[in-house]
Amino acid sequence: MTDPAPAAPQLPADASKPSVLYVDPQGQLRRELSLAEMAAVVRGEGAGAGELWVDLGALSRQNIGLLDNVFGFHPLAVEDAMNPASRVKVDEYPGFLFAIVRGVRFVPETDDPYDMETYNISFFLGPNYLVTVHGGQSRSPALVADRVQRQPELLRAGAERVMHAIMDAAIDAYFPVLDDIDEFVDGLEERVFHDFDHKALHEIFQVKRLTLSLRRHLGPQREVFNVLANRPSALLAPDVQVYFRDIYDHNLRIIESLDTFRELLSSTLDSYLSQVSNRLGSVTKALSVVATISIPFVVVSGMWGMNFRDIPWSSSPHAFWYMLALQLGVAALLLVILRWKKYI
Repeated sequence: MTDPAPAAPQLPADASKPSVLYVDPQGQLRRELSLAEMAAVVRGEGAGAGELWVDLGALSRQNIGLLDNVFGFHPLAVEDAMNPASRVKVDEYPGFLFAIVRGVRFVPETDDPYDMETYNISFFLGPNYLVTVHGGQSRSPALVADRVQRQPELLRAGAERVMHAIMDAAIDAYFPVLDDIDEFVDGLEERVFHDFDHKALHEIFQVKRLTLSLRRHLGPQREVFNVLANRPSALLAPDVQVYFRDIYDHNLRIIESLDTFRELLSSTLDSYLSQVSNRLGSVTKALSVVATISIPFVVVSGMWGMNFRDIPWSSSPHAFWYMLALQLGVAALLLVILRWKKYI
């Protein structure tokens, strides 16, 4: 597997504190807002009210009150956002759009190079605000937050553009995983057909299980991005939905790559098992030849080793050499017959 990617910007250490980015109508970026100011932005008070992005940690219980009291989201949507096991979905509620996408990353803290961790990122999209909820292992919001602080124009273009950027970063995180799988599959041919590495079988099953797991996570997201890209919505203008079509294409491309990898791994696994069977057949064939050639020695030695008084050549001083010649002659005859029958 390839070396891990460089560390991304991390979320604040205090996950219970909301991370706020706000661009006022004059285009000025602010990093802190009071609860009253957030509520005013949500209500659209002031000259244009600006664009607001609030990033919350899913492990903080006090954030539930913020979602309920300040933003007034539906309790079912809040429950789904706080539940890390919620399925990928997109729902439209009165006044806001709710969506969940699933990200992925390799766990560097373990020795298993195929140890993968998944996490949910929940989105509440309003007319001029975006609220994201996720676990601390998600790097996509931190990457986009760093980008917004350097280029406030992204948030000024609309909260939906920030939602697209986070979703795009979450889907792009799958591509390094595909690169690792591709590198592993490329090395399989030499390991299986040339070196016949017995450890390859275990890794084939591991990577095949990894591809199936990724396929299971990406399948439902295809429908989510299809809805965001094509279904008419008051919160997503047609010119913005074009950006979500790009994510939809990326999602399809990843799924197609995973299907290709799965077929290649299945073919390689079949070839590996065929090689095992062929090697076993070769060993069995060699042992059968040895056993066949040994028959004359066993039979002849057994016949002239019986406890009878009158045995031919029993008193001959050259009997041993006669028996040896007979045994070698029969063994050579058997080899000729096996070769003639093309058994060897």
